[in-house]
Amino acid sequence: MPSFPPHFSLESVIRPNILALQPYRCARDDYQSGILLDANENALGHSIPKTNGLDLYASSQLHRYPDPSQIAVKTGVASMRNLPSPDHVFLGVGSDEVIDLLMRVCCIPAHDKILITPPTYGMYSVCAQTNDLKVERVNLDVVDTAFQPELDKMKAQILADPTIKLVFLCSPGNPTGTLISLASIKSLLEFPDFKGIVVVDEAYIDFAPGESTAVSLIPRYANLCVLQTLSKSFGLAAIRLGMALAQPPLIRILSNTKAPYNISALTASLALSALTPEGIDNMKSKAGQLVRSRGDIITRIESLRPLGVGSVIGGNHANFVLVPILKHGSTRDEDRDNDRSKRVYYKLAEELGVVVRYRGGEYGCEGCLRITIGTEEENDIMLARLEKALKET
Repeated sequence: MPSFPPHFSLESVIRPNILALQPYRCARDDYQSGILLDANENALGHSIPKTNGLDLYASSQLHRYPDPSQIAVKTGVASMRNLPSPDHVFLGVGSDEVIDLLMRVCCIPAHDKILITPPTYGMYSVCAQTNDLKVERVNLDVVDTAFQPELDKMKAQILADPTIKLVFLCSPGNPTGTLISLASIKSLLEFPDFKGIVVVDEAYIDFAPGESTAVSLIPRYANLCVLQTLSKSFGLAAIRLGMALAQPPLIRILSNTKAPYNISALTASLALSALTPEGIDNMKSKAGQLVRSRGDIITRIESLRPLGVGSVIGGNHANFVLVPILKHGSTRDEDRDNDRSKRVYYKLAEELGVVVRYRGGEYGCEGCLRITIGTEEENDIMLARLEKALKET
C-alpha cells in the first residue's frame, strides 16, 4: 500500500546512519524461558530484605532482565486507543525519552532543526539543545487567548528552511490547556513542502472532549507521531511510561534505536494492571471527576475577581487551569501583572503551603499561574489560601 501523504518518505527523514544501524540484540530477544544462563544475571535472586511490600514484587523476578519488547503492554495500549496492532506502539521512559529519541533518529546535530509553537512544553527545547539542534519558533495565536497555531506562518517558516525535520504540537497545550484542531494538524501533515514528521503531544488528551485525539489520523498519515503517557489521566507518574503511536515503519526505527531494556518489569506489571478494562474504567471515572472539579474551580476563581484575578484563559481541556493575576485593585483582564503574580506564587508556596506554577514568563501567559486540579479538599484549601494571598499582595 503506497504511503500517504505522497510527498513524505520516511527514509528521507531518518538519518542515514540510523537506517544502516544493526540494532543490539539482547539475551531476552532470543529466549525468555528455560534455564536462563545467557545474560549474566544473579541466579540467586534479589537482595531486598523481606518487608511488608515484598509480596507486591515477588512475582516480578527482579533478578531477571525484563522483556525488551513488552508486547503485552503494547497490545493493551493499541486496544485502548483503537490502533490495529501493537506494531503501532513504542514504549519509552516517559514521553521525554520518546521526544529525545525522535530528535536523535531524525535530526543531524549542528545541522537540522525542530519547530515549536510557544507557549509550549519546555522539554522540546531542552532536548533540542542537548542534541545540538536549533529551534525555530512560530508563536501560537494568543489573540483572545485562542492559543491556536498560525498555520500560514508555520508553513512559511518550513518553506524557507528545509532543515526543519520535526514539528512539535502540544494538544492539549501545556501551559495553555487548549486543544489544537484535527483540521490544523491535517493541514500540516498534507503540506507538500514539509518532508518531516509532525509530532502531536497528547499528554492531557483524556481530560479533553471525546473524538479530539490525533490517534484517529495515524492509519492514514505516515508522517504523524502521537505522544501519550500514563502519567496524567492514569495517575501513574511514578512509573515513567510514555508512548509513541505511529505507523509501524517509524515504530521499528525507534525500537531499533532504544536502549535494550528501557521498560522495567515493575513498570510493565503496573501498566498491565492499569490497562485492564477495570483500570481503564477507573481512569475514565477519575478523569471525569477532575473535569467536573475543573469547571467548579473556574466558577469559583471568577468570584475572586474583585481581589485582582482575571478570567481563566485557554481552552480548559487539561487537568489544570491558567489563571491571570491582575494589578492590585484592577478587575480588567488586560491588566495582568507579572510582579504581583510572582508575589502571590511565592506567598502561596513559602507561607501558605500551596505550590502552583508561575508561567508568567511564557509568551501569551503574562501574569499567569498554572494550577493543577487537586482533590476536593485540596481545591478548597487552595482557593481559600489564594484568596488570602491576594488580599495580602
